[in-house]
This record gives sequence, structure tokens and C-alpha cells, in this order.
Amino acid sequence: MKYQENLPLGIVLERRRVEHPWKDFDWRPVTVIPGAAALDPEGAWRVLAEGEDWIQYHSGTLTLELFRRETEGYKFNLTHEPPRLFVVLRGGEDAEGDHDVVPFLVTACPYEAQDYLDSGEELVEPVIMPPGVAAFVQAYIDRHHVDEPFLKRKRKRHDPEESGFSRPAPVDRRRNGHG
Repeated sequence: MKYQENLPLGIVLERRRVEHPWKDFDWRPVTVIPGAAALDPEGAWRVLAEGEDWIQYHSGTLTLELFRRETEGYKFNLTHEPPRLFVVLRGGEDAEGDHDVVPFLVTACPYEAQDYLDSGEELVEPVIMPPGVAAFVQAYIDRHHVDEPFLKRKRKRHDPEESGFSRPAPVDRRRNGHG
């Protein structure tokens, strides 16, 4: 049985002009293209649409990887209306050429996305999960998810003799001038 499933997703990033003292443009993912082919070997972004103050690029094709150990997160995600994919963007030295950011990862697990968000190094943005991708994720959950019952941990009684807290403190009060 195959425990990992993959689906290529084209990442569509939008660059929009903003009125801001420290930056001219804002970058954010706006959608994904299920089954998109990889970009040419040089990795040149393809313009998909543009307007007066914005431009959308097919900025790369990433693989959505589903893992059996993350089915709880996928299941939780699909309960939301609409479910989301999370695109992780990296900037700075990872960004190439004319672009301030590059797509690094796409995930359907909100818990994995939160881990990247907590690092503070990456930008994590949600996009609406297309219905075909939601069906792909649901089929994976149906095949691999196993509900794990919550088992409350039984506490052991505290024995002060065992922990060493029943003994007097090893402080010689007379030597310290307190006695």
C-alpha cells in the first residue's frame, strides 16, 4: 500500500503595487493550478494576467505531498468552508531575479503551516483549495486516516520520600551567619 500521495500544483503569485514607505509591492499567492507542468529549466515565471497596478505569475510548480501521519490536520482543514491550501513563501537571499519572494512549499495541513508561520522566517498565505484537490485530499483521508482514541494519562501519586523533598535543606545555617 502506498502511504504517500503527490499532486503537482502550479503556484500563482500576484504582485500588487502598494502605498507603503518601505516597499513598492506586496506579494501573495492567489490560487493554485492542479496538475500544472513544471516551468522551463531556467525557472522563468510566466505572466498569466495583469492590470494597471498588479500582475499575476505562474511562479513555479510545487508538489503537494500527503502523509499518513498528517491526516488529522487534513481532516480538520476540510471541515472549514472553504478548505485552504497553505503556500509558504521565502524571501531575501532565496529570492531570485526580479522577484522578492519565491514559493517554497504548499501544504494542506494547517498544523504544518503553523510551524512555518511560527518560525518567522517565511511568509505563509492561504489560498482556497480547488474542489478537485479537496476531493483528492478527502480520498487520501478515507484510505489512510485512523481515529486515535484519547487516552487520559493516569497520574502517579506523589511520594515526597522518593523525590527527595522530605529531607531538610542541606544548608548549614550557622556557617552562613543565620543561626
